[in-house]
Amino acid sequence: MPSSSTAAAAAAMASLRALPLPVLVPLVVSALAFLVTVLRRVLRRQRPVYLLNYSCHLPDVDRQVNLEVCEYFGLKCRRYSDDIADFMRLIYSKSGLGQETFAPPFIFSGRFEKTLAFAVQEAEEGLFAVVGQLLAKADVTPTDISVLVVACSMFSPMPSLASMIAHRFKMRPDVKAYSVAGMGCSAGTVGIDTAARSLRCQRRPGYALVVVTENTSLNWYFGENKHMLVTNCIFRVGTAAALVTDVPARRADAKYELVRTLRTHHGADDAAFHAATQMEDERGNQGVALTKDLVRVAGAALRRHITTLGPRVLPAAEMARYAWRVARAYAAGNRKAAAAEVPDFQRAFEHMCIHSGGKAVIDSVARLMGFGPSVVEPARATLHRFGNTSSSLVFYELAYFEAKRRVRAGDRLWMLAFGTGFKACSNVWRALRECGPDADNPWNGCVHRYPVPPPPPSKTHKHS
Repeated sequence: MPSSSTAAAAAAMASLRALPLPVLVPLVVSALAFLVTVLRRVLRRQRPVYLLNYSCHLPDVDRQVNLEVCEYFGLKCRRYSDDIADFMRLIYSKSGLGQETFAPPFIFSGRFEKTLAFAVQEAEEGLFAVVGQLLAKADVTPTDISVLVVACSMFSPMPSLASMIAHRFKMRPDVKAYSVAGMGCSAGTVGIDTAARSLRCQRRPGYALVVVTENTSLNWYFGENKHMLVTNCIFRVGTAAALVTDVPARRADAKYELVRTLRTHHGADDAAFHAATQMEDERGNQGVALTKDLVRVAGAALRRHITTLGPRVLPAAEMARYAWRVARAYAAGNRKAAAAEVPDFQRAFEHMCIHSGGKAVIDSVARLMGFGPSVVEPARATLHRFGNTSSSLVFYELAYFEAKRRVRAGDRLWMLAFGTGFKACSNVWRALRECGPDADNPWNGCVHRYPVPPPPPSKTHKHS
């Protein structure tokens, strides 16, 4: 006696045979198309990528630099006129940097010359220290690493920085090494995106090491172009390393899961392309020029970037509210107000590591996005304590959240960075557990002093 399921199947087949051919064919084709779509999605589903752990370099205290050290260096090197010294002093006073940032080794050498040897020393001190710390606390050996991504915008030696790390830590011969240059402050988030894509292209799960740094030794500027002098005042030493993995068994050990990444490039626009450029002045002095358009370009790039990111991360209710506000402004005939409307990204994220490349950039992002002081607090604190460390900034900010013990399981975190060219890049993470400060957290011992009270408003003087 056939079972009930067999009888039901036989009845269904009989019903299908009874259907006219013009009805049956489209029905079968639709069913097959549905099955193919489901199978493709299952087969193409990406493996989750986790941030196992990360480390930020904290240089020795004898590398700390304050305004007094900067003035002494400027005086003793005999490269700057009094007017130029006054200009740099003014920029430093408005920069948002504190008195405990770290400078490259040649500043303290007494030789006042930027050389390749000093650049290599600066790179090795940060790279080797931070990678060693990370591997030790993550319980991963160098031979476990299958992907190595090293990013440094202004220093690209031979052998490469990636080769220096592979040689120092004796990595395996088949490690896929990438040396990324010229990406500016976005290289940290770009490095995470590159590592995640590389891991997912491998047949077997593995580990990817992302190391991001900047090297100011060879790009310290000794000329008189004011656009190029700004970098002397705000860029400082900093390095970070992150270990990401798609090994399912390490999920329990990981801190964060990578939810999505987004990269947008705005280099087709002339002003965006030239906003930050490595160049020589008319006397052949090399440095990096930051134009007056930089803040405006960053704001425009951010607006276009969040136009793409918003629908992917914001709740439907917030997108509906945003659409209503824009429609209402248009209906009132106020197109300028409609264009200025921005969704509330605080409804999508509990924590935000916003690019802290300078006080003006932080102010611009806060103004455009409608962020209050508490949202940009980590960015201002990082700029004050460490200066502009370029691509590693977002990891120092992440360490700030952990040092303050603010990260809870399930929290969503947004890393946003800008880079030369001009680029904007986002990494979106989800916390897998409560994250407190590790033993090597760079904020240990000083986080209690933050946030720093804002300085009193400057007095304006009228000149006759």
